[in-house]
Amino acid sequence: MDNLAKALGERIRTRRKACGISQDVLAVACSIDRSYMGRIERGEVNISVEKLYRIAGELACKPSSLLPKLSEI
Repeated sequence: MDNLAKALGERIRTRRKACGISQDVLAVACSIDRSYMGRIERGEVNISVEKLYRIAGELACKPSSLLPKLSEI
C-alpha cells in the first residue's frame, strides 16, 4: 500500500499548489506539524481519515477528490 500513500500525497500536493497555498500554511491551518505535512505529501506515512478531512476542508474540496483512483495505485 506504499503506492496508495504516494498517490494520495501527490494529489494533496497538486491540489495545494493549485490553491496557491504553501505547505507551511496548510500544515498550520490543519494543526499538523510542518515536517509531517511534508511526509504526507511524499507518501511516507499513512494518514487518518480525520486528517484527510481536515486537509480537504482547507483545500476546499471533497475528501474523496483527494483519494487516488485504482489505476493510480
